[in-house]
Amino acid sequence: MPSPLLRIGTRGSPMALAQARQVGEALAAAHPALAAPGAIELVVVRTTGDKIQDRPLAEMGGKGLFIKEIEEALLDRRIDLAVHSAKDVPSFLPDGLELACFLERDDPRDAFVSLKADDFGSLAPASVIGTSSPRRQAQILARWPGLKVVPFRGNAETRLRKLAEGQADVTLLAIAGLVRIGRREAARKILSPEEMLPAVGQGAIAVEIRAQDGKARDWLAPLAHAPTAAVITAERAMLAVLEGSCRTPIAGFAEIDAAGILTLKALVAMPDGSAVHRTMQAGGSGDAVRIGREAGRALKTSGGAAFFSALA
Repeated sequence: MPSPLLRIGTRGSPMALAQARQVGEALAAAHPALAAPGAIELVVVRTTGDKIQDRPLAEMGGKGLFIKEIEEALLDRRIDLAVHSAKDVPSFLPDGLELACFLERDDPRDAFVSLKADDFGSLAPASVIGTSSPRRQAQILARWPGLKVVPFRGNAETRLRKLAEGQADVTLLAIAGLVRIGRREAARKILSPEEMLPAVGQGAIAVEIRAQDGKARDWLAPLAHAPTAAVITAERAMLAVLEGSCRTPIAGFAEIDAAGILTLKALVAMPDGSAVHRTMQAGGSGDAVRIGREAGRALKTSGGAAFFSALA
């Protein structure tokens, strides 16, 4: 068999594989050379986040554990591209790597998934919510303090199985992820950003390359979606100012309207929902970095030193 022209690194979960295949198919459609049999190879890399399922991510070092080994494979030239859920990518990348492409963002919202209720308002008191996301936990408890939150690790299929087994009454999942694995029907309700502000980057697929790999950058150029790049850049700039980690409940969601105005809504909260600080910043889509940084600084000012010391 001839050597592949392009090796795409990915996690092995159903959703990660679906995303990698989506990128591969888009590349093959854009470049005839990549449409030939064997031209693209998917390389599955098992990450620390996939191996350890019995502890919260915060105890293990944060969400970067879902991409660490994939980035090592990229730096070692065992793969040419790394496909990630944008929400799994930390604020700062290893030296020598860059996010070269964002595909057009899918629905960024969270889905309410339950076999017992249609939404939070119809839940019985003290119902159990299964989630390992500090962002989701904080927003749930801020609005519905009578609910109980328990850790829920695993990919989407695993969490759906745990829900069916009765380990919780409700879980929340990104609707984009449910669609990618063919489980859209599991969503009882799609929560608006006002009900549950999404995670930074949620719904978007990011492709990481070696910074000096011009050929890979050229392959990806037809796939890049500029509006998505702008909104994710704003969200990530906010996150970088806050130096957010998996331990910190941070949410951020940016949109661009018909007039080209980018609006970023963001929040930072205490994990128990006892304090939530919000901001909204807006400007031209070309000012994504500035808007994100202003949002981050506004949240830092609003929270104050004592608030962020308590989160450390």
